[in-house]
Order: sequence, then structure tokens, then C-alpha cells
Amino acid sequence: MDAQGRGRADNIDPADQWVLNPNTGEYELRLSPSAAQPPVPGPRRPSPGDGGGAAGGRARQKSGETRQPAGESQQTPRARGADVPSPRSARRRGAEPEAPQGRRASRRPVKKKSRTKKVLLWTGGSMAFVLVAVTAAGYLYIKHLNDNITSVSDDGAGTGGFRKDEAINILLIGTDKRTGKGNEGYGDAGSVGHADTTILLHVSKDRSNATALSIPRDMIVDVPDCPTQQEDGSEKVIAGTQGVRFNTSLGQDGRTPSCTMRTVTELTGIKPDDFMVADFNAVKTLTEAVDGVDVCLAKDIDDPDSHLKLSKGTHKISGEQALAFVRTRHSVGFGGDLSRIGLQQQFLGALMRKLKGNATLTSPTKMLKLAEAGTKALTVDDKLDSIGKLKDLGLELGKLNPKNLAFTTVPVKDNPADGVVHKTVIVDPALAPQVFEAIQNDVSFTDVKKQQKAKKDAQAARLKGTKAPASEVRVRILNGGAETGSAQAVLSWLQNNQGVSKSENDGNAPAELTRTTLEYAPDQAAQARRLAAIMGLSGAAMKPGKSVTNAQGLPAMTLTLGKDFKGAGVSLTPPTKAPSVEKSTADKVKCAS
Repeated sequence: MDAQGRGRADNIDPADQWVLNPNTGEYELRLSPSAAQPPVPGPRRPSPGDGGGAAGGRARQKSGETRQPAGESQQTPRARGADVPSPRSARRRGAEPEAPQGRRASRRPVKKKSRTKKVLLWTGGSMAFVLVAVTAAGYLYIKHLNDNITSVSDDGAGTGGFRKDEAINILLIGTDKRTGKGNEGYGDAGSVGHADTTILLHVSKDRSNATALSIPRDMIVDVPDCPTQQEDGSEKVIAGTQGVRFNTSLGQDGRTPSCTMRTVTELTGIKPDDFMVADFNAVKTLTEAVDGVDVCLAKDIDDPDSHLKLSKGTHKISGEQALAFVRTRHSVGFGGDLSRIGLQQQFLGALMRKLKGNATLTSPTKMLKLAEAGTKALTVDDKLDSIGKLKDLGLELGKLNPKNLAFTTVPVKDNPADGVVHKTVIVDPALAPQVFEAIQNDVSFTDVKKQQKAKKDAQAARLKGTKAPASEVRVRILNGGAETGSAQAVLSWLQNNQGVSKSENDGNAPAELTRTTLEYAPDQAAQARRLAAIMGLSGAAMKPGKSVTNAQGLPAMTLTLGKDFKGAGVSLTPPTKAPSVEKSTADKVKCAS
């Protein structure tokens, strides 16, 4: 049976009759060839008076610029506008591609079939044409979403982008810049766009749990020097400042999100993989895309500053009301930023529950709205600058169960320098390092059962058994990311303080490691257990493998000092339990008071 001969009338290909309705998100069969068919949604076209600057928010194709055919990558240079911290000021890419043309062929006569056979023929044969149409329209829509995305350089402040087989650290930044329709009346209209809300989202390597760590905007920190790419492609180092509010790591003196990344790394010891910056419109459009989120209040709130007016109890909020909710601080808790963080965490938990709900995941209309809202409202780093990369990240985050997403805040204390009226806070020197270390070591803040319990039991078993005397331990030491001189320092400590005389410094490792490791052959297990006890190594650090030949021609183990190495004699056993801090989880609603 000739599939190309069925379903044709007036040389119209059935694939051309299935079109995407942008209002419903569904593909519809248009049988009338004369009927007007709406085009696949494309980037919004500028008005005649649009000059293409910050107000335009899009980069236009130059006259005569060619488009690359489907399947070929296109490298498009990006440059920030004069107002980088605002998602609306960065340049956008691309122009709307033309829709592919359907094939034309003469209709072949066919014999009349019974009604049942006609249905089977249409269902079985023409599905091929439907798939062609969906694929073509889908490609155009993906191009359209790519054109929505705004990205700026991470200036080398990140890890180079998240990886599917590693733990993920994403820096989420909410800026207080008043860009976008309807936002002029909020707060400081002249704000340069500071880091008003910042959350470091850590997703465990096995995707069984995640921690969202809120960083108070009024916390006093040191902002480091920040190499920053300029509009013309050159690099400028923006000088760091000591003892300033954290929120000045963005916007102040021309700082970009990459500077906030560097500040977070300096503060926590955790280098983010990527960043996402959201403006006020992101809160409004994302909540509207999912038809609102449910939040709870323990008392009536009427806040003239944030424009939030809600009674005690549970409410579904979206749009302007959702924005007012996350901006409220004077009417909850102690009336400061720390109290507002609680509202923001409740909101994010509610949004995640809605995103994970079947009503959202099974609705093409909502999914299309989300894709539109997300790509238009967020600014991302240049390692997340395509819908494909965002999709991959979304799939990784989608593996999380909301009950295993914990929200907590950097432990802080009142700043004694403020005097009687407390306006800022400082890092709690006793508790905060424990929180940072737990995240660094992928420790869950929830009671989630680890998916790899058997693997952890096997790792712990490596430490059990007899231990060889220290004098019989033969090991070569490599520096794989620790501070310069660490290998020699460990060598001296082992030989002079621990009796490991058969040890040697073999210089730098061929590659840097995040964690310190000890590789050994099966017949060296007793030596490995002794050295692990001396060094304070965990079972995860012990890597059964093979031995190497040392300078005396004898088999030796290999100790590679990673970035986690803190000094000779300092235990490398990571924490197995998170510290006791105030927290909440995304699966439960905690009413704000």
C-alpha cells in the first residue's frame, strides 16, 4: 500500500495538515486547505521603534545573515548589555526559521474500502506523516525556545557545567532589579540589580536527595576580585571588597553573576556548576504557567510594602500575588530578611510539588507554558545556553522526591558591629562550617534511605581486618589538587611522626582529584588499613586496584592527595550525618507566622 497516496486532496500532504495550536499546546488536523493556519510560535518581533537595547531584550539577525540547516550547530557570540545583572539586558539569539514545506505528489487512485478498513489505514499508515509533522514543528519550536534564552559568561567561576554522573551544585539568584512590565513600583526603582535572594542547590550524586541552602543577603562577607568579560569581549578585573553585604556581589561596580559564584565559593568552599538568575517576572510567569501554587499563613497579613494581603490559612497564589508573597518580610517573624527566607523556601517547595504533580506533567499546554516562561524569565550561564542542556538538567532534577529536598539557611549570628540596632549578620563560626562540609561530602539533611546502601557497606568493610605494622607500609605520595608542598609535608609527617619509613614523594598526580584516594593491590590490604587508620581515611577513599613499583623496585601503594586534603595529621573521614540545623522539606507545608 502506497502511504504517500492516501489522505491527499488537492495535492495537500497530510503532514502539512497537522499544525500546533499555540493557544492550546495541541496538534490539530486542519482539513481545509484554504483555512488560515497559525504559524509555530517564534520569537517576539520588535516594534518599528525598538532599538534592540535593554528594552528590546533580543539580539537581531543582521541583514543577509544565513541560517544553518537543521542538525548543524551554530556558534553565536554573546555579549552582555550595559546592564548585565538584569536578565533583560543580556543579548538573545536567533530569528524565526521558516516552516519546512511539505512534499507534493499526485494522488494515486485507490479502491473503495470498508469503513473499518479506512479507519485502520488512516491509523496505521498516516501516523508516519503525523510523526513527520510533529518532528518538523517540534524542531521549529525548540529553535524558538533557544532564541528565548538569555545567557552570560560564567567567567571561569564555575566548574564548566554540571555532569550527569556527579553531584550537582546550581546557584539560584533572584535579583531586585525592577525590569519588566508592572514592576516599576516595587522598592528601589533605581537598583542596579543586587543578589536579593540566593540559594545554593546541591543535588546528591545518586539523586536521592538535595539541599537548598539559602544565603542571607545582609550577611557580611568578603567579595573577591572578579575577572569579568566586557561587552566588547575584553576582560576586566573588578576589585574585591572586604566586609560588605553579600547582595553586593551582584550589580555593584558592574559585577555579574560570575562574581556571586566566586563569592559563594569563597564563603562555602563549594564551587557551583552553573547559575540561574531570575527577575520579578520569573515568579509571576512561572506560577501562572502552573495555575498557581498553594501556600499557608498562620496569621492574617496586610503588608503595604510588598502589597500582600491574605487571610490566615491556605491560599493558591500566582502572578502579582505570588511576587508579593516572596517579597514580604515586615509582616512575618522578626520583620527582616531571615524571616522572608522562610516564605521563599515555602514558595519554592510549593512550586516543586506543583511541577512534580501529574496535573502538570501530563498537560501539554502547561508544559509549553512552562517552557515559554522558563526560557524567557531566566538568565543562565553560557554552559546552560540551549534548551537541550536545560532539558538535561531538568531531567536530573526531576529524579528528586520532594520529601528529600531539604531547605536550610547558612547559620548566622547578629553582627556585633551594628550595635543596638541589628541590620546585618555574620557567619556562625561554629555551625556554618559543619553545614558547608556536609554539603561538600554529599551528606543528606533528610532521613532519606540511600540508594547505594550495599555499596557503602562494602566500602566500610574495607576498613575491617588486620592491620600491618607502620614500618611495613610502602606508599608513594602524589599531589592531586592539594596545596603546593602537601605531598612533602605528608611524607615528613609519616616518616617522622608515624613510623612509615618506606614512603616517598613522587610529585604531582596526572590529574586533580576532588577526594583523597589510596589505591592498593589485594595483597596490600593490611598495609592499606594501617595507612587509612593513620590518615583518617574513609572506606570510600580506599580503591582496590594495583600496586606500583617504588624507587627501590618494590611494590607500593599510591596515596593521592585531593582537594579535600587539609593538612598532615588532619583526619580525612567525612561527616556521615548532617549537623542539627533548622530546616524544612519540600513535601510539607509549614505555615508562615
